[in-house]
Amino acid sequence: MWRDALLVAGKDLRIEVRSRVATNQVAPFALLVLVLFAFALDPDRGVLTRAAAGLFWVAVLLSALLAVQRAQTVESAEGTGDALRLSGLDPAGIFLGKAGAVVVQLLALELLLGVGVVVLYGVDPSGWATLAATAVAATMGLAAAGTLYGALAAGSRVRETLLPLLLLPAVAPVLIAATRASEAALGTGGLDVASGDWLALLSVFAVVYVAFGVVAFGPLMEEQ
Repeated sequence: MWRDALLVAGKDLRIEVRSRVATNQVAPFALLVLVLFAFALDPDRGVLTRAAAGLFWVAVLLSALLAVQRAQTVESAEGTGDALRLSGLDPAGIFLGKAGAVVVQLLALELLLGVGVVVLYGVDPSGWATLAATAVAATMGLAAAGTLYGALAAGSRVRETLLPLLLLPAVAPVLIAATRASEAALGTGGLDVASGDWLALLSVFAVVYVAFGVVAFGPLMEEQ
């Protein structure tokens, strides 16, 4: 399973490196979202700083939608999905590989967005260890849920519009927990709950999404 996951992840990442869709489209889109938020809230700098964590994760979520849709587009082009089904690769390995490729792309994007939040929103970074753990757990949850629901929507003729309708409600707990953990780590949320509590909840969501994807991805592939 792990060998198959590495093969699939390597394939997807090589495609993205050669196509440069992530660098030429997804990254500029995410930065543009941050800039628009800054323009909308700039008159009240205090509100912008306090809302920085939530705005950051909204930008990541919107970018994750693009990344997942891109991954599904690659699979539907030129019968690649059929080739994967006939390749004899473990479906769980295919799921982990595709989700892992999305994780790598999103983590790179989050580093870029983190710099943008510091520059545009005037946030003073602190709690680096908690922020890093939050980013990893939230990204795993987003990538796993996105890959799973992307496969579910792939068989539909309206998959481009169906995927957001399926994915956004499913990842709302991840978005909330990631935002609260980041706010607690940065000290901008005024919350009594420690960041560790939100991080633990976020980790539970990530594990559940990954485990469910490993089990359900195979049947979903067969139905496409």
